[in-house]
Amino acid sequence: MKLCHVGIRRLLIVGVFVTVIVVLQCCWTTYYSVLHADGSSVAFPVELSISGTSEEEGVGVFRSRANNVTFASHSKDYASKKEADLDRELDSDGGGIILNNFKVGNHEDAVYSFTQKIPKYADLSKSDMLLAVENPSNTSRIQSVEMEPQLLKSHLSMLNSKHKKGNLSTRSRLVWPTSIAHMNSLLLQSSNSASVRPKWSSRRDRELFAAKLEIENARVISNFPGLYAPIFRDVSKFSRSYELMERKLKVFIYREGAKPIFHQPKMRGIYASEGWFMKLMEGNKRFIARDPQKAHLFYLPFSSKMLRVALSNRKKMEQYLEKYVELIAGRYRFWNRTGGADHFLVACHDWASHITRQPMKDSIRCLCNSNVAKGFQIGKDTTLPVTYIHSMMDPLRGFAGKPPSERSILAFFAGSMHGYLRPILLKHWENEEADMKIIGPMSRDLEGKKMYMKYMNSSKYCVCARGYEVHTPRIIEAIFSECVPVIISDNYVPPLFEILKWEAFSVFVREKDIPSLKNILLSIPEEKYLALHLGVKKVQQHFLWHKVPVKYDLFHMILHAIWNNRLYHIRPR
Repeated sequence: MKLCHVGIRRLLIVGVFVTVIVVLQCCWTTYYSVLHADGSSVAFPVELSISGTSEEEGVGVFRSRANNVTFASHSKDYASKKEADLDRELDSDGGGIILNNFKVGNHEDAVYSFTQKIPKYADLSKSDMLLAVENPSNTSRIQSVEMEPQLLKSHLSMLNSKHKKGNLSTRSRLVWPTSIAHMNSLLLQSSNSASVRPKWSSRRDRELFAAKLEIENARVISNFPGLYAPIFRDVSKFSRSYELMERKLKVFIYREGAKPIFHQPKMRGIYASEGWFMKLMEGNKRFIARDPQKAHLFYLPFSSKMLRVALSNRKKMEQYLEKYVELIAGRYRFWNRTGGADHFLVACHDWASHITRQPMKDSIRCLCNSNVAKGFQIGKDTTLPVTYIHSMMDPLRGFAGKPPSERSILAFFAGSMHGYLRPILLKHWENEEADMKIIGPMSRDLEGKKMYMKYMNSSKYCVCARGYEVHTPRIIEAIFSECVPVIISDNYVPPLFEILKWEAFSVFVREKDIPSLKNILLSIPEEKYLALHLGVKKVQQHFLWHKVPVKYDLFHMILHAIWNNRLYHIRPR
């Protein structure tokens, strides 16, 4: 009898095992067929994860995780060459922008040698040297779908060879894209939520909470000097909030960390936004608190770009930041009070969203790569604009700002084929319509740059299609050429989203609607287009950098976005 029971059990186990194998094979067959279908049924993942590559760093090939570049030497010459390489492959074919009344110095200088001997830190490792204190203070939701490199290559090959014009909707089978309307809803939900309750009471928390109440009860005013109300979500609240920020906000900047990763801003190239903010923040007298006891916010002043140059590996970069957090948490008591909720960082490198997701998960992250499908939290985190800075004397050279009557081209796009989306855009619209100038890479010589600017200045709409990641400098370029941005980048949260009403000066098109792009643009009434064009002109001032910051410029708007997000998540004890 016992033998009979044993036999039956064995048969049941074998049966279950065989059933599981059959089910798995069926699932894999279905998934495989979707990926290898023809162009009418291609499943496009929300994010094609390309380790070691970014929209700005790419060189036309995709590299797998196994091919991440590591430094054989951290010599001065090698580090300088590496930094130059990171800026060489540029997303934009046009001229430089967003620089007012300031001559950018020569920032092609060599990076500090990472192996040079510093007697003061002779017993420390290389990473410890970079984290060591220079001026020590005695004061105490959706995860993206990542494809394996081999699958990614076959996917792109399929797009180039088999893709036909048709329905792109099957991409949403993997992760449903977040629309601008849903983002607005998430922002509203976020403003009604609360942050981590601090471990002990703080006078600064009470000051912030009082400011929050003042803003919520702000008197409604229709006319504000220097502000154009239609481009704001609530211009009355913004004006009151900005006024209180100027009057009350104090920021403590940690002095820990050695250059070049800390306290050394890089102010040219695709990642210049983080460098400009660092320079202007550290040189600011109005907002800086020398005594951390008087600070409402705490700035973590590292450069994600220089971290990438130094370490060249995402896992090592994340571990490095974990070590940095441990350092400041052990030396000061402020991080532990809120778990970092009153701390903020400003970072533009593509990998910054990944490497800060764990060590700084409760902090306010100001990121260029603001992808809600990769952990970016609307309402807590805020978007850093990608402002591509060249060493030009004239900040807006080439941007003509033509009136609508002189813009004969309906839509324009030109650029390298970074990522999965741009080849699709060209597949549908390259050389298809006379009034749709949708082309690939343009020449980088002077003539090519002039032609690029001519098209931007002569177009009603400028297509801002995502590259390897969701962000692109074309959005700001379009604004400064007074060309209405057409943002095609699912899950991208646009800059200053908490404050600005982007629907008032831009158009959002879902990636799956690329085949209908022209019809969408033609369906916009002339009256609506003129309103969008006016909004673009009025929002320009909020995206300008200045050597000495001025009211409502980009430095102040970024700082205000951080202040705003902290206010709406303040939870006094």
